[in-house]
Amino acid sequence: MLGLMLSRRFAGLFWAQALGAVNDNLFKNALVVLALYRLAHVGPVVVALAGGIFILPYALVSGLAGQVADKFEKAGLVRVTKWWELGVMLLAAAGFLSGSVVALLVVLFGLGVQAAFFSPVKYGILPDLLAPEDLVRGNGVIEAGTFLGILVGTVAGGALVVLPAGPQVVAVAGIMVSGLGLLAAYYVPRVPVAAAGLRVDWQIFRETAALVRGARANRPVWLAILGISWFWAMGATVLAELPTIVRDNLQAGGHVVTLLLLMFSVGVGAGSLACGWLLKGGASARYVPWMGLGISVFMLDFADAAHSAGALPGVHAVLGSWAGRRMLLDLFGLAVCGGIYSVPLYVICQARSAASHRSRMIAANNVMNAASMVLAAVVAAGLFAACGSAPVILLVTAGLNLAVAGWMVGVSEKFHQT
Repeated sequence: MLGLMLSRRFAGLFWAQALGAVNDNLFKNALVVLALYRLAHVGPVVVALAGGIFILPYALVSGLAGQVADKFEKAGLVRVTKWWELGVMLLAAAGFLSGSVVALLVVLFGLGVQAAFFSPVKYGILPDLLAPEDLVRGNGVIEAGTFLGILVGTVAGGALVVLPAGPQVVAVAGIMVSGLGLLAAYYVPRVPVAAAGLRVDWQIFRETAALVRGARANRPVWLAILGISWFWAMGATVLAELPTIVRDNLQAGGHVVTLLLLMFSVGVGAGSLACGWLLKGGASARYVPWMGLGISVFMLDFADAAHSAGALPGVHAVLGSWAGRRMLLDLFGLAVCGGIYSVPLYVICQARSAASHRSRMIAANNVMNAASMVLAAVVAAGLFAACGSAPVILLVTAGLNLAVAGWMVGVSEKFHQT
């Protein structure tokens, strides 16, 4: 794995995307903490808007992003998107210095646009950079880097913004991270253009519908997209409920939330890296249904442990009690299963798509992911309004996931149909 991360063809892309994940979450969490602590009346509204504003561009521009990624040379597009990120972070610095919430929300939307264009380039270029036998390992390393970047950015954003000159510190950090990501982008080697003759359709809604229809026509890719979308819906639900469980069930604060996020991120990273060893370089969904079953088992036990743990008001209390250690082990196991579940599905999307349409299939996946996360958030909000219990929401999610795992068993052979 280390050799792959340091290789000439792969390292530039890895560090460009990992630093991008750091930057996105550095800014998002800094904005959320700033809103909660310094905007007493409108803070909760800003927090509620933040997630939707970042996801919205995936629904709006993924159709265009997939076309652009297939039509133009992808290494050049990596650099263009990283220049965009740097420009957005300069605007973020102006927003932090002026204290303008509107400017910061515009920045969040701009980062979402950048991420929506970068994703089909990132996943579309991997088969051009790696040998087929390295594709599973490469996707595993990308996934691990993404989740660890999310963790680093989330923790750093919350910690830095509460300093006496917190907004200014976050602004400088964001610009520095963007600059490093841009530098890394210039180490991504050029690759052949996938579909130079493609005519870009600027009618974004029409093209988005066409993307989804095109993905549905490719049975293995469509099944993989459905599986990935369910993974992101589950992951978003788990991560959204963790702070509530810490506050209401454990009666603890931010340090315990960080500990749980650490276990989750490390677990996804470990599972993602393990895929290369388990699958021996082949694109196969044979472990996906069983990992879905494992996710449900660990999620059920985590929800039960959270419900019965009682007050664990700090990190020492969590680490010093069986209930706390049980929750950490469950969360780690859930995340490991999630990493092994998701990586093969991304590889199938890449390997089973024609090179000329690969980035558009990734863009279709992004559209479905965004829709599934929004739907999951709406369902979770309704369940919380009805029962007021985050562990119950996780119990329901685990039960639904058992049904999805059963469906995966039934369709697993179709992932390999031509």
